[in-house]
Amino acid sequence: MQNLVLLFVCFLAGVLLRSLKRLPSETPAVLNGFIIHVSLPALALLYLHDLELTAEVFVLAAMPWIHFCLALVIFPLLGRLLQLPRMTVGALILTGGLGNTSFVGLPMIEAYFGREALVHGIVVDQLGSFMVLSTLGIVTAGIYSSGKPPARVILQRILTFPPFLSMVAAVLLMPFDYPEWFSLLLGRLGDTLAPLALLSVGYQLHPGHLSGNIRNLTLGLSFKLLAAPLLLSLLYLGIFGLSGLPVRVTLFEAAMPPMITAGIIATEHGINPSLASMMVALGILVSFFTLAFWGFLLEGV
Repeated sequence: MQNLVLLFVCFLAGVLLRSLKRLPSETPAVLNGFIIHVSLPALALLYLHDLELTAEVFVLAAMPWIHFCLALVIFPLLGRLLQLPRMTVGALILTGGLGNTSFVGLPMIEAYFGREALVHGIVVDQLGSFMVLSTLGIVTAGIYSSGKPPARVILQRILTFPPFLSMVAAVLLMPFDYPEWFSLLLGRLGDTLAPLALLSVGYQLHPGHLSGNIRNLTLGLSFKLLAAPLLLSLLYLGIFGLSGLPVRVTLFEAAMPPMITAGIIATEHGINPSLASMMVALGILVSFFTLAFWGFLLEGV
């Protein structure tokens, strides 16, 4: 639970620092740059390196990919139906299609299912959410920020995205053991992601963002916290006929609030930053109640 307190404190610190004007206006860009180039690559090198690839792992890791594909279908349809601006649709896809399966997900998994369930959450986060962000997420951000860039440009963005490069390096280094000092270094660098990300989100938040985004926030959070977990539950439990602790944890991860880093990617690409920030901030607050609901429903699965 201390991780959740840390998220709240850093978010509040960002809001206060903005209101007091104690930091320059470029602060979010600097923080986001550090997260993308240092914090995320460190986490990829640390956690992906130790994962064991089995059939069950791929079943669990498939959930975030399916989740994001649902967002890719549903939000453009809603955009055409409701005549939403292109940037709004892009922000909803990124934040509604990617869940905070790590810094909110892992503490919540431990609280609801016990420490032994964390390994399943790490699989979903690293082989699922993280890889979706590094591939489909970057492609989506590129498309919605600058129209329809050539395939060569999209591929270049993926291959030069620092977390993706670290992910490839982690897989190539799997046969080799890390020195203890290197693992500790990666852990310390990775620990900076959550506080800096929430500080950045809080700093970019403005009271006017809520009033102008109520409909869009309702659409995005209803999908992310309720509709998508329901559809994925029907798929995994009803169609696939799966059960047990790994599946419970996977579906619980599907109900997590929007990924902090997805909001940062949207902001970095100029894709409705105000909506992306509000999706992350409000989503975390609302998820305390919706996750209790899903935790109760999944108890007997």
